[in-house]
Amino acid sequence: MAQPVETIAQLFYQAVQRNLPDALAAKRNGAYEPISHVEFVALVERLALAMAARGLKTGDRVAIMSENRPEWAIADFACAIQGLPDVTIYATLNAPQAAFILKDSQARWVLCSDRMQLDKVLAHWEELPSLEAAVLLDGDPPEGTGRTVIRWATLQAEGQAMESRRSEVRAWGDQRKASDILTLIYTSGTTGDPKGAVLTHGNLVSNVVTSIEAVEMGEGHRCLSFLPLTHIFERMAGHFLMVHIGASIYYAESVATVPADLMEVKPTVIASVPRIYEKVFGRIYDGVASASLVKRLIFHWSMEAGRSVVAQLYLGQTPTGWKGFRYGIARKLVFDKISARLGGRLRLAVSGGAPLGAKIMEFFWIVGLPILEGYGLTETSPVITINRFGEVVPGCVGRPLYNNWNGRPFVKIAEDGEILCQGPNIMVGYWNNEKATQEAIDADGYFHTGDIGHLDVEGRLYITDRKKELIVTSGGKKVAPQPIENLLKEDKYISQAVLIGDQRNFIAALIVPNFDGLVRWAGYKKITFTSHAELLQNPLVIAKVGSRIERVNEHLSNYERIKKIVLLDQEMTLEGGQLTPSLKVKRRVVNEMYAAQIEGMYSEPKG
Repeated sequence: MAQPVETIAQLFYQAVQRNLPDALAAKRNGAYEPISHVEFVALVERLALAMAARGLKTGDRVAIMSENRPEWAIADFACAIQGLPDVTIYATLNAPQAAFILKDSQARWVLCSDRMQLDKVLAHWEELPSLEAAVLLDGDPPEGTGRTVIRWATLQAEGQAMESRRSEVRAWGDQRKASDILTLIYTSGTTGDPKGAVLTHGNLVSNVVTSIEAVEMGEGHRCLSFLPLTHIFERMAGHFLMVHIGASIYYAESVATVPADLMEVKPTVIASVPRIYEKVFGRIYDGVASASLVKRLIFHWSMEAGRSVVAQLYLGQTPTGWKGFRYGIARKLVFDKISARLGGRLRLAVSGGAPLGAKIMEFFWIVGLPILEGYGLTETSPVITINRFGEVVPGCVGRPLYNNWNGRPFVKIAEDGEILCQGPNIMVGYWNNEKATQEAIDADGYFHTGDIGHLDVEGRLYITDRKKELIVTSGGKKVAPQPIENLLKEDKYISQAVLIGDQRNFIAALIVPNFDGLVRWAGYKKITFTSHAELLQNPLVIAKVGSRIERVNEHLSNYERIKKIVLLDQEMTLEGGQLTPSLKVKRRVVNEMYAAQIEGMYSEPKG
């Protein structure tokens, strides 16, 4: 029986005893190349030896600016074993944003995936007094920079030259304690400068172990990793947790290649934010809409068969009788084919980072891919609650990982509805920011999440909205935007939606249509256009989307109803600056970017 683990170093050394031939795998020259556990531990220990020989000492910060790849995982574990808190920086950040984090964390080294990432560092190096060296994972360093830039291969060669000393690295790992700082993860900074959440070995290990118990995960899994490892959700669920249970981790080339990677890797488990599930859902429904009449009828009949038994599926029951018979036929006719397009072996998906729409949840459970939705934040390592098998409720983010911790409720609701949490997963505080730490963690040790929610009689948590994102109309009515936005996004003609109306006299919305569906409808109506922008000017199109908005309005209170909309011809993206790296909307940025359109809605009578 495996010994209990308290540190990431212990977690790593326990995991590599399994001797998997494909502990990690990434695409090289068009094909996935595996790295065995034997190779994995050698690469980690060689890197640790090389970093120590070059002067890095326990407590020094090492930053990682890279897309997902084996070197990311290798560096992470080498730092954890050596006692070097790593600072994770999204590869999508621009140079000033990356420089801010490097400076604030006082990182001594930074690992860069390629020249593009290195150039961001070089452009601001003179502003970074603590930075001594950059490591380049791919490519050749530029000449004449006057800076210390080291090739990854050079470090590995230096470590290999000290092969006889590899046992020393394991001894370093034995010195680590649960209270040691493991990592600094900077919040995405939707308002103001990002803050570095300080997380310990114990924070992450407790979250890994308890999450595994909650979802009853065992060995034999293969995971497709595509969310950024910089994000706490992927770091815990798709990285540390997968290593701990002995799963093989395959890195997708990018989010864009996920459909192809699913078919090639055939994973059994994935972790994702809702936006990815929404895109898969939309793509399948678009395919159905363009299919023959017979295929459309079969699909919709199958979905009805699925809806008639989905409540049983959520409870872990096998449908029987006539409903079960119909569902079995639907599985063979439709759902098994959809599962095959997702690789054919998926047994579990986890969703976090933002609320998952009930319609999306229902669809995947019917298809045969159970999604377990959870809830948490960077500062909570991240999981606070999760749905367990046999007790799934759409719209609910599950029960807390613990009922109580140290004799007090693990989760409680403040008088104003804010969700509070205390326990082994709560961060130490924000790096070099005592004021923000005191604002986030109260005198009783409870972390204030900034989310509004409630617990039902069964102890399940429901999230209403972000405390700071509540829209307060000029009439004093409070409107939670996220649930309404999720309702809008469930419509087949709507891809993205952002509610507007704070301090205004009515609610409005920015809408990005689902152009695949809208273009197909325009074809039926013989509407001609040369661009998406021109299509959205057509009165028939405006009326069509407006009618879909009215469908949602029927389910809302009068003060919540959307009175006006602006149609946008471009999707909001991470690259465009409107989304955070976890694909949540940056409301402040969106409000600024579309200020003219928003003012236009409120400067005219609402009709």
